[in-house]
Amino acid sequence: MSGLRQWAAPQAPAPITATVVVPSSKSETNRALILAALASGPSVIRGGLEARDTQLMRDALRALGVDIVEDSGHWQITPPNAFVAGGTIDCGLAGTVMRFVPPIAALADGLVRFDGDQQAYVRPMGPMLDALRVLGATVDGEALPFTISGKPQIRGGTVTLDASASSQFLSGLLLAGARYGDGIDIRHVGPEIPSRPHIQMTVAMLRERGVTIDDTTPNRWVVSPGTIQPRDLTIEPDLSNAAPFLAAAAITGGTVTVPNWPRVTLQSGDAIRDILRRFGARVALEGVNLLVQGTDHIHGVDLDLNAAAELTPVVAAVAALADHTSHIRGVAHIRGHETDRLAALETELDRLGGHVNQTDDGLTIHPRLLGGDLWHTYADHRMAHAGALLGLVIPEIVLDDIGCTSKTMPGFEQLWTTMINDSVQASAGEAIRQ
Repeated sequence: MSGLRQWAAPQAPAPITATVVVPSSKSETNRALILAALASGPSVIRGGLEARDTQLMRDALRALGVDIVEDSGHWQITPPNAFVAGGTIDCGLAGTVMRFVPPIAALADGLVRFDGDQQAYVRPMGPMLDALRVLGATVDGEALPFTISGKPQIRGGTVTLDASASSQFLSGLLLAGARYGDGIDIRHVGPEIPSRPHIQMTVAMLRERGVTIDDTTPNRWVVSPGTIQPRDLTIEPDLSNAAPFLAAAAITGGTVTVPNWPRVTLQSGDAIRDILRRFGARVALEGVNLLVQGTDHIHGVDLDLNAAAELTPVVAAVAALADHTSHIRGVAHIRGHETDRLAALETELDRLGGHVNQTDDGLTIHPRLLGGDLWHTYADHRMAHAGALLGLVIPEIVLDDIGCTSKTMPGFEQLWTTMINDSVQASAGEAIRQ
């Protein structure tokens, strides 16, 4: 990655009033890429997200022999007759790459090495790698960097693991399981699995491609062996990446519209609608447009974000501006995300003058009068979103690195600035009409 690039978060000179078209879903894009690589024939993905995480995924699949042709907003993916070994896969800081690709590498005839950004070396990988050993692969290492020596006829079968640190352990095994000789029978033993909607998305996308999955027994998923049918797909907008833009309306008393919001979706980011409503904003889905309108009050909340934990940084930023104490629960596992997000939020909000306490599984946020300071992002795109959001209403907040937003939204800085500029124009137009 390039060096850090500081960014003075712009204040909102008027209530944020804009229409924001957010980029495509990372979660859906990378799952679609994996399934296309494992399919029995070519697939086309339209509107796939262009970001660091999805580029790393495409590069990883190419290293395994997958042919990907990119042209005018669509990608044609042709799986190989056999996955190839011998290369090194750069995972960057992408959890989907480091956890979705190893089960495919287990199907390659030979050694595949995995590496990534130094920050990724501390991200949990043990349950995934232990599961691959049980399923028939040879694995050297317990975290990045590690190597996998697989075989085209890996047997699969029954595996027990603790997926409480990341639902991606489970999704990664589910995505490849149909290609194993005996399929896969996954049994979770441990605390509650976080981000259940991400698992539901994985299961639904597999079923759309003809894969048989029995998930009728709690904490057990049985994937029958068989082919994965190719499928052309248009990717939905990324609802989690929409969160800071929608929250901007809530904290400034403006109105933000995000078009093409799906009425039915498996994205956990859809939870932002109810979350902002509970903070006191008006939220409406009008046709394909989601509208959030801020009011004069931001109420304290008590939220269990276990199913939508990636929203925690944005939610914490809004809570820091509320009228009384907020509690965020169910997110202990985000200590193992791009950074320890609970520690990072406590540190950064306290630096601005807030009062935040970590709990066993979340945060207690006591609102205080906040002031500007350096906001550390910890190479974490969601922390950058939170800092930018606070910068709308708190002067002199400077992010130590805006470049980390390229992980899932390379155009974030420009989109954010455009949103503010559109709001100024909207405010000026309203003044003229009055």
